Amino acid sequence: MKLAKRFDKQFFEVVTLIHQARYNAIKSVNTELVKLYWTIGEYISKKIATAEWGDSVVDQLAEYIKNSHPEFKGFTRRGLYRMRQFYESYPQKKFVSAVLTQISWTNHLLILSKAKTKEEREFYLALSIKERYSSRELERQIESGYYERTMISRKKVSPPLTQTHADIVTVFKDTYILDFLNLPEIHSEKDLQKSIVANLKDFILEFGKDFAFIGREYRIQVGNNDYFIDLLFFHRGIKCLVMVELKITDFQPEYLGKMNFYLEALDRDVRKEDENPSVGIILCKSKDGEVVEYAMSRNLSPTLIAEYKTKLIPKKILQKKLHELFLLQDAKANGN
Repeated sequence: MKLAKRFDKQFFEVVTLIHQARYNAIKSVNTELVKLYWTIGEYISKKIATAEWGDSVVDQLAEYIKNSHPEFKGFTRRGLYRMRQFYESYPQKKFVSAVLTQISWTNHLLILSKAKTKEEREFYLALSIKERYSSRELERQIESGYYERTMISRKKVSPPLTQTHADIVTVFKDTYILDFLNLPEIHSEKDLQKSIVANLKDFILEFGKDFAFIGREYRIQVGNNDYFIDLLFFHRGIKCLVMVELKITDFQPEYLGKMNFYLEALDRDVRKEDENPSVGIILCKSKDGEVVEYAMSRNLSPTLIAEYKTKLIPKKILQKKLHELFLLQDAKANGN
């Protein structure tokens, strides 16, 4: 065993090659399956469009495959209609190879069954590719109304934040759903902090997979005094430290003073030379949009105000708000 210890690094490299090859093999199989299902969907769709086939013929096809090739799984009546829907949702062949093969068929089925519009489908398709969601992770985001929350979001950020991080609005959310924390209605900031750390995997899924956790109650020293940041992360995409201050109350303007102080300390004493300026998130139980707008208008630090909910917001409520927003935008466009 002592002899083998000398080769640990080389052995690890071999194991890495095996893992990569297995990943590539699975990815290749998924690519071919997605292409196959799209092609079958195209075939069925065109047969029905020309009235050469009726719905009953698709039923007969499913029965034929079941009887003649029982080893072929997934080609039931429901499965074949999903393939037809898949093709009709994305009829451009170039789009298949370039985009659709990047996520699993299971994720495609989730999007097809739960997304109601073309825009929503494309939103979850892009999100699934970007975050590399498993089917469980994608389903949670759909059930939590991620699309609706993003569309109705009215993020208020300080001017310096948009200057140092131009794509900041795509990184952070206006509202975070923390239903997995199982917190009681009345809880302390310590309770919130401890529960987040205990459920860190789900928390990062809600925040975004590019967040890497650094520490809880992260200590910074200024002069002879110690200060503690509730939660500290690093974001790989925007390449900066991200501190999160937790508040179990409505947003108050005075919270910004403390945030500005902490961000200055991080940038002076913790941030590395090749990193972008640090970003702060004040995560509150709730917030008044007008108060946030007034408070942020002259704030000089890169800060964002968000709120958290400990229970899922019913999708019907989110969809109603989104519909009202679209109506408002249409009215403005028409000069009403």
